[in-house]
Amino acid sequence: MLKRHAAVVVLIIVASMFFAVAGCGTSAKSTSGFFVQKNVPVPMRDGVILRADVRRPASTGKYPVLIFRTPYSKNEGDPDNEKTFNQAVQRGYAMVIQDVRGRYASDGEFAAYENEGKDGYDTIEWAARQPWSNGRVGTFGLSYPGAVQWLAAVENPPHLKAMVPAMCFSTLNQFIYFGGVFESAWAHWSYGYMSPDIRVKKGIPGPKTIEEAEAEWKKLGGEDAFQGWLPSLEMPYLKDTSPYYYSWLEHQAYDPWWEWGNLRDKYSKVKAAVLNLSGWYDEPYGSEGAVTNYQGLVKSRAGDKDPRTKLIIGPWIHGVDATGQAASGDRKFSSNAKIDYHKTVLDWLDHYVRGIDNGVSTWSNVKVYNMGDNTWLEQNAWPIAGTKNTPVYFGPKGAESSPGSIVEKLPFEGTSGFISDPSNPVKDEFGTNFGGYDLKGLSSRPDVLTFETQPFSADRTVIGNVGAELYASSDSPDFDLYCKLLDVAPDGTAFNVESAGHEVIRASYRDRTPDRKLLQPGQVVKLTFDSMLTGNTFKKGHKLRVCVMGSWFPVYSRNLQTGALETVSKDMRKADIQVHFGPQYPSRLVLPIVPSSQVK
Repeated sequence: MLKRHAAVVVLIIVASMFFAVAGCGTSAKSTSGFFVQKNVPVPMRDGVILRADVRRPASTGKYPVLIFRTPYSKNEGDPDNEKTFNQAVQRGYAMVIQDVRGRYASDGEFAAYENEGKDGYDTIEWAARQPWSNGRVGTFGLSYPGAVQWLAAVENPPHLKAMVPAMCFSTLNQFIYFGGVFESAWAHWSYGYMSPDIRVKKGIPGPKTIEEAEAEWKKLGGEDAFQGWLPSLEMPYLKDTSPYYYSWLEHQAYDPWWEWGNLRDKYSKVKAAVLNLSGWYDEPYGSEGAVTNYQGLVKSRAGDKDPRTKLIIGPWIHGVDATGQAASGDRKFSSNAKIDYHKTVLDWLDHYVRGIDNGVSTWSNVKVYNMGDNTWLEQNAWPIAGTKNTPVYFGPKGAESSPGSIVEKLPFEGTSGFISDPSNPVKDEFGTNFGGYDLKGLSSRPDVLTFETQPFSADRTVIGNVGAELYASSDSPDFDLYCKLLDVAPDGTAFNVESAGHEVIRASYRDRTPDRKLLQPGQVVKLTFDSMLTGNTFKKGHKLRVCVMGSWFPVYSRNLQTGALETVSKDMRKADIQVHFGPQYPSRLVLPIVPSSQVK
């Protein structure tokens, strides 16, 4: 989700950076020598007033404008954001830092993401009209401040020249829901980060700071109480502050209501230059969003001498600070994994907003980090040149105590099964939306199926979309199936190579339509996973392991396995889930194998 890792959330105001007098449109000169206006009113088309701080090199003159819109408070003082703001003004930009609708200094009602398209358009065009603006506008930001850029860009604001929407989605059906499964961790984002300010603004009882909300969250029972509440529509703790959360539950996956947040059919409307930046562990949506958005823009701009879009994917988790680190979770990389986020963002904007010939035109169109080999690959297109989509098949165990097999040739007909119990779900004990962790313990659970290759005889590089087709049946009318990819080292360490949201499908939503299709007992259905994505070299002697299971709680909602949705029911049952393999039901992975000539 577009929430930030706890280490990124900083709730102090860095007063030493900028001094200004609070008030409506007040101004002062900062200690850094910049001219600062606080709480400048920005009228929206419906009359609602949003407020922004404007920082400029001087009180007079016309400047290109960069806009940063946030729900986390323009006065937050996050040191990563402040660094970019500082450097932008030093480079000669006017910075507009705005609270989005219904947040902190801005008026109106907050409904997460829903108003950001029109409000973003209006803010961009307002900035272009100001006497201190030269009419050329760019935007940047990561997470929610990344999403607001895309939602505004598809509205086609005339003065938007370039943007860097880092670490965000391509569709809400792979952002709020994943494969038809609700990401229940949105409850924590809403309660911990959004609700406190809403309580302050409306005088609602309850915790009024993020620290107070975190303490109350734990006191009330934490993830089990909030994200495990059944029926989920009756969970009481967000009723007073976050009605949008319940709207999300009411509008199930693939409901046409979600179209307002779908970017995938709107790339032709975007005229700005776009730098797509994400990480392989960028929550359950970021890498998919970056790749899909990049490919969509390239297709819509076919024939252009400069398509004005590029793709960067590092080995990172979610957050600006992550781009300057050489580890994701417990997985370590070489120091070359680090980039200067601030310079990357501002160089892109300098080129396309200010027209500076600074070398951006010579950047590779695609730059992705190859985990395992700890190298960057730079290419002119995606997928990587020479990539061969290679099928491998799920098969039977070699012995009773051994895992199932992953082999190059179709095995004989067979099944492997497990009992999925939503009252005792498989739990994400590590937080795998935020990095690679040793998940070797998964295979010891009786409710997890394990398949794996033999140790590779040579390095095997897998970069791109990993396809999976699993044929499954059950004695229940519905179930979820997770297909988790792990890199297993000779010492047994088993790191996940992506985040879990890519890896799940709800059987009743297998056709990805609003109408659920429940199963008959024993009915075999094909589940197609099309969002799995990684960039990893499985080194010689390593194995590829796939763990198949029916839950990944509490980040993702549990399937009750009765046929009823967890939004309206609390009754649950165990399900006997069988994975089929062989010529009739060829369950398989399709691995994007990159030739060694491209890796070195």
